[in-house]
Amino acid sequence: MTGRFSWALALAVLIVSGALIGLIGSDDSSEQSPVPVPTSAESARADAVRAQLPGGDRVPAIVVFSRHDGEALTPADLAAIKQQPVVVAEDGRAAVATVPLDAGLSGFALGDAVNALRDSAQDGLLSDLRVEVTGGPAFGADIANSFSGANITLLAVTAFVVALLLIVTYRSPVLWLVPLAVIGFADRVAAVVGSAIAQAVGMTPDGSTSGITSVLVFGAGTNYALLLISRYREELGRTQNHRDALRVAVRQAGPAILASNATVVLALLTLVLASSPSTRSLGVQAASGLVVAAVFVLLVLPPLLALFGRRLFWPFVPKVGAKPLTEGGIWHRVADAVARRPARVTTVAVAGLVLLCLGLLTTPIGLSQTEQFRVQAESVSGYDTLAAHFPSGLTNPTRVIAQTGRTAEIEQAIRSTPGVVSANPAGAPHDGLSQWSVVLSAAPASDDAFTTIDALRDSVHREDCGALVGGPDAQARDASAAAARDRLVIIPAILAVVLLVLYVLLRSALAPLILVAVTVLSALAALGLGGWASVHIFGFPALDDTAPLFAFLFLVALGVDYTIFLVTRAREETPGHGTRDGIVRAVSATGAVITSAGIVLAAVFCVLGVLPLIVLTQIGIIVGLGILLDTFVVRTVIIPALFTLIGPRIWWPALRDGDYGSHSGKTHGRHRAGAVRGPGSR
Repeated sequence: MTGRFSWALALAVLIVSGALIGLIGSDDSSEQSPVPVPTSAESARADAVRAQLPGGDRVPAIVVFSRHDGEALTPADLAAIKQQPVVVAEDGRAAVATVPLDAGLSGFALGDAVNALRDSAQDGLLSDLRVEVTGGPAFGADIANSFSGANITLLAVTAFVVALLLIVTYRSPVLWLVPLAVIGFADRVAAVVGSAIAQAVGMTPDGSTSGITSVLVFGAGTNYALLLISRYREELGRTQNHRDALRVAVRQAGPAILASNATVVLALLTLVLASSPSTRSLGVQAASGLVVAAVFVLLVLPPLLALFGRRLFWPFVPKVGAKPLTEGGIWHRVADAVARRPARVTTVAVAGLVLLCLGLLTTPIGLSQTEQFRVQAESVSGYDTLAAHFPSGLTNPTRVIAQTGRTAEIEQAIRSTPGVVSANPAGAPHDGLSQWSVVLSAAPASDDAFTTIDALRDSVHREDCGALVGGPDAQARDASAAAARDRLVIIPAILAVVLLVLYVLLRSALAPLILVAVTVLSALAALGLGGWASVHIFGFPALDDTAPLFAFLFLVALGVDYTIFLVTRAREETPGHGTRDGIVRAVSATGAVITSAGIVLAAVFCVLGVLPLIVLTQIGIIVGLGILLDTFVVRTVIIPALFTLIGPRIWWPALRDGDYGSHSGKTHGRHRAGAVRGPGSR
């Protein structure tokens, strides 16, 4: 990877990437709002049928008028309102007007329409009046507008964080520029290619999936670069010719990078089993992006490293004959201390993780439509004003569509459902279908509202099996059900994929099971700690429905990244040094790079907090904490302790007794015999 052929490959990658960016154009998926429910969901089918009925091509935006001082509206206030007619609340402190907008608008086009409505609603109003636009279109517009420029901010902050941590890691004023430039360009290519592939296979990429993909590309790409450069630096201490050192580094680190990348990519592709369109899109988009990241690190980065040679590490240039990382340093001392008392260390560390898991018991799941934003949004404040003066659901009602021939029965079924306040026909019958506007007593998207929606569906389905119940509360109910179903289906699929990759990589009967079990425990501990912190420290009302699935996916897949970095090195060291010393030397060699990579990845995920949706902030918190647990507890403490406890059996049948070299006996007088006997190996 250092000669003319490698330069030809690197240039080919860059030329193809530039051509793809030019042909595909910019990535506009960040303009789109998330799509939480599948087209097969009842609320989605109700929306599709309603769109074919008279007036179905329009959706209502709600304009709310109130006084800044909270007093009742005066006749002069009402006369100044252009939107007529208006409905005045019983307490006289607020009034609403309904303005229909084009139902086909989305993204920034919807935002422009809502902003135009907000501007026009302000015209001619008295200074004492406050006007707020809310309702379904306003929520969609505010989500789209909140991503306007947010991904640029995300990219800038991510690049700054990665640059800062690379400078701290390498203590070089120049080295950080090379991997950052490679990964930054890979991120731009991944954004365009990933979105194009997702759209080509019928997915619906949006602002949140674009943001998460960018974080994954930067985080994982930096990890791959750190692993490669760390091994390169280690080989420079053994070899005078920097090109020979780089060849060895690529040959030794390349398989671990490929295995790590394959694990995360395959885990992400399990998201295509999801029912939520946004979740499926993230799987395809992010998987494509990580393939791009691996290609750039393995094909573009090595020739650049070869071009600059040793001077790239200035002022701390590696010298031939330097003491290897495997034989000293802080991580060697830590690993050796763990290996002396493996049973005690394992018990304490595992007990700590189990204790953190208890946070899951006190963490509610499910955010309403008004609880999605981390920043102030007019659609939310307008809805709060509306809810303070009008009955719940009055201006954003549940919709029931059923056969006209069963009108009386359907209406009776609706009215007899517990939790229904009122039911009124909405428009004239058309094509044998009738609509009802149904007001619920429960707060929007609450558990009580979901109970009412379920009961309402049961009631109307008994009268007309083809009846449909839609509207905001029905959509929230379907989104919650889809998220619960996705967790049940995808989490086992993720674990199966990770286990399969580890079996292929390690060819051991026991090691993959142990590693996956520890990774799952660590992920659950991070969910418990992060969920508890999100609710009780950061003050969010609950975890979003999709946060547990996404967080678990990233924690398991990316956690196994570090496991692969560690155990592949342990397997390399074990034949010559035995199980105990092999894992100690592996921790010594990879401790610095895993720590650096973990801190970088945790920091990058925390950068998701610059995006405006609570769910992204929650994912950042949980994954950031989880990666730190993986880095400092699982990879540094638990895995070395377990490998020492179990002994050579951990590698069976990939490594057998005869595979251990004589060097182990020279290192510890009783080590070779212990390695053959089992857990007693020290």
